[in-house]
Amino acid sequence: MEFSHKPVLLTECIENLNIRPDGIYVDGTLGGGGHSAAICERLSEAGTLIGIDRDEDALEAAGKRLAGFPCRKILVKSNYADIKQVLAEQGIGAIDGALLDLGVSSFQLDNAERGFSYMQEAPLDMRMDREDGLTAYEVVNEYPRRRLTEIISGYGEERWASRIASFIEKAREEAPIETTTELVDVIKAAVPASARREGPHPAKRTFQAIRIEVNDELGGLERALRDFVDVLAPGGRFCVISFHSLEDRLVKEEFARRENPCTCPKNIPVCVCGKKPEVKRISKKPIVSAPEELEDNPRARSAKLRVCEKL
Repeated sequence: MEFSHKPVLLTECIENLNIRPDGIYVDGTLGGGGHSAAICERLSEAGTLIGIDRDEDALEAAGKRLAGFPCRKILVKSNYADIKQVLAEQGIGAIDGALLDLGVSSFQLDNAERGFSYMQEAPLDMRMDREDGLTAYEVVNEYPRRRLTEIISGYGEERWASRIASFIEKAREEAPIETTTELVDVIKAAVPASARREGPHPAKRTFQAIRIEVNDELGGLERALRDFVDVLAPGGRFCVISFHSLEDRLVKEEFARRENPCTCPKNIPVCVCGKKPEVKRISKKPIVSAPEELEDNPRARSAKLRVCEKL
């Protein structure tokens, strides 16, 4: 199928990256190349785009989309959390800007065989990199009920997590839960009818939680936030788009920590710890989509962009 993905907050990201025509920029979540294409439009032959993705389909589609641009393009199958290794392998010490668009792409949601969507029949997979070992099937059928409860509650922020985990445990005792629709049926049975009538699809939060677990999304994000700031050149910008509160909290806290790393007690008038600010936040509040974008792309509704600049 065609790789389709509308880049969220595109104008806001490009404006905040402050792109130099001869600079080096990293798109750590390449996807279909929407954000990368806008970056490449502003790069000269002396500029470099490094695109990273765990999904081979994304890399192939983005390669075709970016082929006509004059800048140097380096597309790498990797996890953005491994940014230092990626740059070292390319002999690059520092970059002038970076972008992360977190979460799952429209292509992955729409491609039924990947198992990301609770709206389509598919095997329980949910791997962004299909060479990874852990699948959603193993999480659903092999994790202890207590661990399932922790994942669904913590990563999905699902109020019915304990009940859903209990229903999953009971269902898999009779036969393995093998498909997305089978899992959806179990979740629907677990969530009281009154709760199903309001809010999002009853399986949305549980599917999100399992996907995060399968792909270690929060662990990878924590590493990436530290390492991307480390590899920015002075004046370089780092843009991160998140889609749920757990991601946004990690971004907000890491940017704030790097902006004010002082560990001295607040009642000490002069800093003695010696820790200096590494970044400045471009906006203390997250940047959100304009009404025009929300009309055109409903996925942008929960998107929050945070930006910092290396000092």
